[in-house]
Amino acid sequence: MHRAKPSDGIAWVTGASSGIGRAVALELARRGWRVALTARRVAELDALAAEIVALGGSAGVYPGDVTDRAAMAALAARIEVEHGAIALALLNAGGNFPSPRGEFVGENFRRTVALNADGVLNCLEPLLPRMSARRAGQVAVVASVAAYGGLPTAASYCMAKAGVVAMCEALKFDLDRVGVTIQVVCPGYVRTPLTDAQRQPKPFMIEADDAARRICDGLARGGFEIAFPRPMVWIVKALQALPYPLFFRLMARGSRRYA
Repeated sequence: MHRAKPSDGIAWVTGASSGIGRAVALELARRGWRVALTARRVAELDALAAEIVALGGSAGVYPGDVTDRAAMAALAARIEVEHGAIALALLNAGGNFPSPRGEFVGENFRRTVALNADGVLNCLEPLLPRMSARRAGQVAVVASVAAYGGLPTAASYCMAKAGVVAMCEALKFDLDRVGVTIQVVCPGYVRTPLTDAQRQPKPFMIEADDAARRICDGLARGGFEIAFPRPMVWIVKALQALPYPLFFRLMARGSRRYA
């Protein structure tokens, strides 16, 4: 499994303006990486780049919306022209547009899929041919423990993240042959603006800086899945292994409790 090094080129982080993306960009810079920062909010990216420079690192600001296919193709090309090969990419941009409880709002599903799934595709499309041609590269896609199965009140988010993980599993067979590493990152609850907006209990919550260290350790270590915190991962995977009648009974009881 190829593991990229700072000497191989630049690291590209999407969704870098806040939360996990911001924390990982800082952690990568501490570990010697030059970092290309992408998100829609330019002021936040400029502030992050200044913070990285203050740490003695190097960062470039590349604003863009991952749901814009043409823009991501242009950004990837521009980064490589200005900084050389994208050796490592963390495709982190994501979010959730839940429907009100008890309602099915198709547009909210489409927006969630457009950001979390189509946004990944729009970045992979220009990245993978370049990495495959070089026979070197590493891509980590941020999913969630919600990818492991259906969870109450999270239908659109589970749909998008599960699809991304399944896609990466399938891609791995082809990418292994050309020396490109693909990984999935499946965090539990991490303190970010996204989780701050959620009302339900958040067991085993960790801070974004802690998540960033775990992610960067996983990037350096290799392996397909970077999942944490372990107690949360074990619980969700164990629930999904239950027979459906028991699974639905337990999850419905918990969902009613925190309605």
